[in-house]
Amino acid sequence: MSTVRHPAVAGRFYPAQPEALMRDVQSYLAATGEKVGATGCVVPHAGYMYSGHVAGAVYARLALPERCIVLCPNHTGVGKPLAIMSEGTWETPLGQTAIDHELAMALRDCFHQLAEDAGAHRAEHSLEVQLPFLQALRRTLTFVPIAVGVGSYEPLAMMGEAMARVIADQGGKILIIASSDMNHYESDAVTRVKDSKAIEQILKLDPKGLFDVVVNEEISMCGYGPTVAMLTAARRLGAESAELIKYATSADVSGDHDTVVGYAGVIVR
Repeated sequence: MSTVRHPAVAGRFYPAQPEALMRDVQSYLAATGEKVGATGCVVPHAGYMYSGHVAGAVYARLALPERCIVLCPNHTGVGKPLAIMSEGTWETPLGQTAIDHELAMALRDCFHQLAEDAGAHRAEHSLEVQLPFLQALRRTLTFVPIAVGVGSYEPLAMMGEAMARVIADQGGKILIIASSDMNHYESDAVTRVKDSKAIEQILKLDPKGLFDVVVNEEISMCGYGPTVAMLTAARRLGAESAELIKYATSADVSGDHDTVVGYAGVIVR
């Protein structure tokens, strides 16, 4: 019997009713601009009312391929440090999306630190909230979910190198999505300064620079691990540029400028 990962945050982070969810997603995808092929991207994962417009601005610009690797932070602390699911489907109110078994097994064979662990994903929101966007854009898409719970640079870089090798061997387009919010729970002014330092390193395609500035400047970017791995892979695959598509903070919606979360949407090509 195939494993089904049921939605954990439908009705909280995004609407639980299919019609309302599709309406919301389509409104966030209404941004205009030429669609581009990409090696990777950074997208936020807060409740849609706060960050959906930033994520949607990125997805609206992507010529989305049929296969993706989605890297997310592990907020719950449950499970293996690098947790992959290699079979089954993920369900949202918009339906089910299949895990790319062939790609997942190739990644596990190439990078043995990836451990099969559905438990690490069961309550994690940061990957789940990406799926309705992917489902709305390409119903036939398959993906590999990886939850990243390691904090040191070396395994993140090693995973990025492994992803690049696998993607090169697989042939065809495979997008690496790094799910991440930016700085958390400081003032809007402080958050914008800190986030600009992290975004600068992302735009320079500098994974070590991003890691160092997050640590040294105490930037609470929850998905720096996924982003470091994505940037490492993208550089190895020949990416030459990155573009900041949209930036916002929760203050833009809540009006609370004292305690905010930052959101950045970046495309890497």
